[in-house]
Amino acid sequence: MFKTKKSSQLTTACAVLTFRRRNLLSWGDYYRLLIILFLHPYCAMTMRVVQIPETIWRTASQTHARRIRALLAPGLLPVLSDVPLNPSKRYKQRYPYNDITSPLYFPPGGGLDPQNPIYNFLIEYYGIKGIKNCRRLVRWSPPVLSSSAYTVDGECLEVTNDGDGDGDGGVMLVGATEDDVCSGILHLRGAQLQPNGVLYNPSNFFQPDDIAAQASLARKASSYQWYRSVLSSTLSSQPILHCFGLHEWAMQYHPLDAPPPPSAQYQSSLPLRVSRDIINKTVERKGIDCTHVDALRFFAPAAGPLNSHGHSLVRTDQLKLEQKGCVHAHMDLFKICLKLLPFVDARLLGDCLEVALEARRLDVAASPYDASGYGLEAIPIETSAGRAEYKTKQMALMKRVEPIRRRLLGAYDDLLKGGFSSNVLELAEERPKRAVCES
Repeated sequence: MFKTKKSSQLTTACAVLTFRRRNLLSWGDYYRLLIILFLHPYCAMTMRVVQIPETIWRTASQTHARRIRALLAPGLLPVLSDVPLNPSKRYKQRYPYNDITSPLYFPPGGGLDPQNPIYNFLIEYYGIKGIKNCRRLVRWSPPVLSSSAYTVDGECLEVTNDGDGDGDGGVMLVGATEDDVCSGILHLRGAQLQPNGVLYNPSNFFQPDDIAAQASLARKASSYQWYRSVLSSTLSSQPILHCFGLHEWAMQYHPLDAPPPPSAQYQSSLPLRVSRDIINKTVERKGIDCTHVDALRFFAPAAGPLNSHGHSLVRTDQLKLEQKGCVHAHMDLFKICLKLLPFVDARLLGDCLEVALEARRLDVAASPYDASGYGLEAIPIETSAGRAEYKTKQMALMKRVEPIRRRLLGAYDDLLKGGFSSNVLELAEERPKRAVCES
């Protein structure tokens, strides 16, 4: 169930020699890999360890669980609970998700409402389907150990050297047990059960046991490199503040004699707050200025040519087009953060989810749909006053999101530096764009 020690260095060295004899490695790569193999276990990065006291990480995990539950609660389906009226202590310990007094509690069998316009993007775009995936978000994870200073929820902890050549560095959750992992308090992925707790170390999780595994790891690393590049390019981009959320209108665009747009069924549970004629005129007024690759895929066919950045975009266009004013780019921070689990600070995951929901509210409020039944007051971007209001809120959200995007970029740097060998990263750098399209 838990990741254990790797195979011996001698066995791996024999595999390296076999690859050299078969001319699958150059002499230069052969010696470089041997150096990495025998020096890596003694590197300071591998040997450094921080121990998080049980009182600190348990408090942090409960705070995180309550926060995620509060953020998702308005979007959950109402269901009847099948929890016993007077559950025993043993029942509560074994099924914390069904204990209504537990921070981990979610109503069983429900999940997010697919008709809720504020929350259904989590289902459709990011795969948070059913209550199981909602529960996955409440699992707590500590920040990756990346420097001599280590802080958890404001508590500064000492980073030490374990002093043992055979030891594993990383983040040790003192007092954590297998039950904490199996019950959903902590992540199973990447967990190493130790006598005094549970250890998380991306270096142990991602380092290959043999040379043949390096190609697979390079594919994984290239995907992380891609998202890091997206974050970096977005931070250095110039914001576009005159798009006015027209991507939602472009999905409903239906000019005379054009076939009905396939995306017209999107948000079909919501009535339109404006006529089809107003939708068409709003889209045609000055065209569309959408830079989001995924949003463009949902445009009505007739709306594509009206986009100033092209009617057909490919994934590699994202690096040059993604910009910090885009509400969909803000929403995608949640997806990009999910990819790091469990090697990312749980507080950062909560922050990404929070701003994603805020961006979604702005997105839906400026749409042609009537979402007043969900507590959203429309931003009428078909009027000059509405466009001014949208731009003001767009700028405020952009300023709020920027430090979170910067922290997420730092989290990717920490994982790439601490989780992959330099050799794997060199292999990955040769194919980051192709790899992300495959992933």
